[in-house]
Amino acid sequence: MKLIQFILLSVFTILALGESVDEKFLDEIEKNGFLYFWEQADPITGQVKDRAFANGSKDDRHVSSIAATGFGLSVLVIAHNRNYFNQSLIEKRVMNTLKFIWENLEGHKGFFYHFVDMKTGKRVWNCELSSIDTAILINGVLTSKEYFVNNEFIKETAMNIYRRVDYKWMLNGQKVLSMGWKPEEGFLKDSWNRYCELMMLVLQAIGSPSHPIPAEYWHSFARDKYKYENYTFITVKSGAPLFVHQFSHAWYDFQGKHDNYADYFHNSVVATKAHKLWMTTEMAQKFPLYDNLFWGVTASDTINGYIAWGGPPIQGPIDGSVVPCATAGSIPFLPFETIAVLKYLKTKYPRSWHRYGFIDAFNPDKNWYNQDVIGIDVGISVLMVENFRTRFIWNTFMKNTHVLKSMEMAGFKRNSGEKKYFKELEFFLIIISVIIINYIN
Repeated sequence: MKLIQFILLSVFTILALGESVDEKFLDEIEKNGFLYFWEQADPITGQVKDRAFANGSKDDRHVSSIAATGFGLSVLVIAHNRNYFNQSLIEKRVMNTLKFIWENLEGHKGFFYHFVDMKTGKRVWNCELSSIDTAILINGVLTSKEYFVNNEFIKETAMNIYRRVDYKWMLNGQKVLSMGWKPEEGFLKDSWNRYCELMMLVLQAIGSPSHPIPAEYWHSFARDKYKYENYTFITVKSGAPLFVHQFSHAWYDFQGKHDNYADYFHNSVVATKAHKLWMTTEMAQKFPLYDNLFWGVTASDTINGYIAWGGPPIQGPIDGSVVPCATAGSIPFLPFETIAVLKYLKTKYPRSWHRYGFIDAFNPDKNWYNQDVIGIDVGISVLMVENFRTRFIWNTFMKNTHVLKSMEMAGFKRNSGEKKYFKELEFFLIIISVIIINYIN
């Protein structure tokens, strides 16, 4: 009897210590990530640098990504809630950011240019007016609104920014939204006509308080299924980076819900499992470093420049690199496997970790460690870690009445017999403990 009690006590002690270690590690990811969005944003305009040196050293790059700013607003909310920094200064930064977006950020019809000068807000690189990057920015704007409920300026400015977006115009006469527009050329040829990270954009458009698109347009994009071994999931049949299964989920809570086609949270679980299997079997035949503790690629820097790589099916020239935000962005979908990877990477490859957390990508076989971090990759890591830990961004963002309305109009319903999310390891140990106790009795 005493031996059994000792074993049970040991098991739960190990579990508690393991949770403590994981919490400390996950908090480190969030704190370091917050530093990026605090230090690499212009303090006056709030616009976040697209990329920066991983060690935090100064450089003369001045281009902001509006998507990085959208992630940044959400990270500021997390930092304020967790008291990572002076809360008054964080709130002031959010106010400055929203004021600049409303008054100075260059755009057209409420949409904004993908890349802008972080000090002036003016378009750079002859880039497109980006519908999806505007959607990510709006996600951050609405997260701020729902969190700072006692700040009338934030609430009013956030809604003004959202109301100004003319989603109907971005349809360009079609039933699917265009990927963007340029003043020199008009609308881009490509549109959001197939499953990917688009869900947040379409739902924003359906729920718009001023320029809504018809709810039936939710059914207008293709949902192609792909089978890899025993895993079948909706994806881009030609291959897709893992982020397509992550970005919309950073804000929209799809867990325990389904529309006429799928449970998209479960779809991302399956897509992540398939990605892990593909990398640790098929890709491991070419690159032996890939194993259960070394896997995960998504759009990132490579030794040869930026590439949108992923799979299955394979997209891009996989070369043995690993991209930490690929697993970090899937923590809510496959928590224990992904956290184990990240802890291993930090311990085994200390050069992969710097001031802002993990570098964007690295390849030990080629002795290549990226000197940069990329704003959106830091952002997805922080948001998904927080959602796994507390559901905070989900719970905050989903308070928005337009968000709730859009999901209802798109036909989302609760899964029958839904159970609350539980941690698989704890559940397993509880079952084992019950069996042992019953056996004793």
